[in-house]
Amino acid sequence: MFRLARLLARLVRATSRRLGRSGGTTAPGRLMLRVSPAALGRMAADLEAGSVLVSATNGKTTTAAMTAAALERDARPVVHNRAGSNMAWGVATALLDAGCAPSQIGLFEVDEAWLPRVARELHPRLLLLLNLFRDQLDRYGELELLADRWAALTAELDGRAALVLNADDPLVADLGRDRRGVTYFGVEDDSQALPGLQHAADSKHCRNCGAPYSYDAVYLGHLGRYRCPSCGRERPRPQVAATSVHLEGMSGSRVELRTPGGRLSVRLPLPGLYNVYNAVAALATALALGVPLATAGDALERFGGAFGRVETIAIDGRRLSILLVKNPAGANEVLRTLTLEDGELDLWLALNDGIADGRDVSWIWDADFEVLAGRVRRATCSGTRAEEMALRLKYAGVDARSIAVDRDLGDSLDAAVRGAGSGKVYALPTYTALLDLRDLLARRGLAKRWSE
Repeated sequence: MFRLARLLARLVRATSRRLGRSGGTTAPGRLMLRVSPAALGRMAADLEAGSVLVSATNGKTTTAAMTAAALERDARPVVHNRAGSNMAWGVATALLDAGCAPSQIGLFEVDEAWLPRVARELHPRLLLLLNLFRDQLDRYGELELLADRWAALTAELDGRAALVLNADDPLVADLGRDRRGVTYFGVEDDSQALPGLQHAADSKHCRNCGAPYSYDAVYLGHLGRYRCPSCGRERPRPQVAATSVHLEGMSGSRVELRTPGGRLSVRLPLPGLYNVYNAVAALATALALGVPLATAGDALERFGGAFGRVETIAIDGRRLSILLVKNPAGANEVLRTLTLEDGELDLWLALNDGIADGRDVSWIWDADFEVLAGRVRRATCSGTRAEEMALRLKYAGVDARSIAVDRDLGDSLDAAVRGAGSGKVYALPTYTALLDLRDLLARRGLAKRWSE
């Protein structure tokens, strides 16, 4: 039954690719798991070098892609769900390529709620866990529920899988306490610290005793240097850390890193402190997998990005930069990056409320859109909840006369590009709006389809 299921799945994938359909990343895996429920484990067994799983609320697509780039730079054959389909069926589709090369390693980004199930099927050699932020509460519940599930998984895998964990996220850092084979990463540059915890900060209390954390530095959301004044639990010292960070707006950043193998200086082509975190996580993982430091650094400097994660596409003489926003913490970092740009901004914002977005879009009221006040030349709002995004911008202090509303993604995008006052338009879509945008640009020949 397994062999038949794999054959059928490969036929479905080939047909989807030939027809240019976006289902090529999900339909084959869905069919595979329906016909052969144990297929994930069977296919993963063909990976001579085992598998690595990457999970987080924010940043898993970019970090997994960065890690894949480092492995490939080191001439390691990699099986990777590059299109970002990160539930069990997306991993199953990617695994259709397992066993095609010797010393092949699997590298899979996995949805945070699906991680325990996928990990128990794949028996990974390493787990990279970046962060847990409030996201899609109508699907996942509160953060503590996911943290408890992750804690149960890491306890189950103790001694059988290495852990690479974000020292700056209290929920994630706690998963490595009293465990073997743990590598921590983080940021240690207080020039990037915020004045204090943001309104959107999530994990503020010690899971050991319940007391509120005391922060010496807050870098992003609830990520930072913290200590519990009650029980003394504190941030672990990371083995891999960004010790000096210079953000240069949309053009990228310059970062100095401390690693067990020595110091490293890199020029990252992606903007924002959130991408610095992604790069440090990818570097820590690559080093844990035996990639030489210089090779990993070279891969980071050459990294071209993942679709929707600060990719720039030329449209009608303008440059469209696409930055995914899906929860308060991630949106705040995108907005923080945009404030580093010169002049007024032309924005295209697409807010959807699909199942994959979370039906509750009230999170936009926790994101700090107020930093855009006085900086927006024109904001075009689209998506199924376009009117609510327009209202949020108005209450944030953006001049209502500069706000346009059009639920049609194609028409609104064309209007935003056509009416831009400069050569740049910044697109801020939520997740399903990003998928729709991808399909729209693919039909116009401006981007590859997800299945390619």
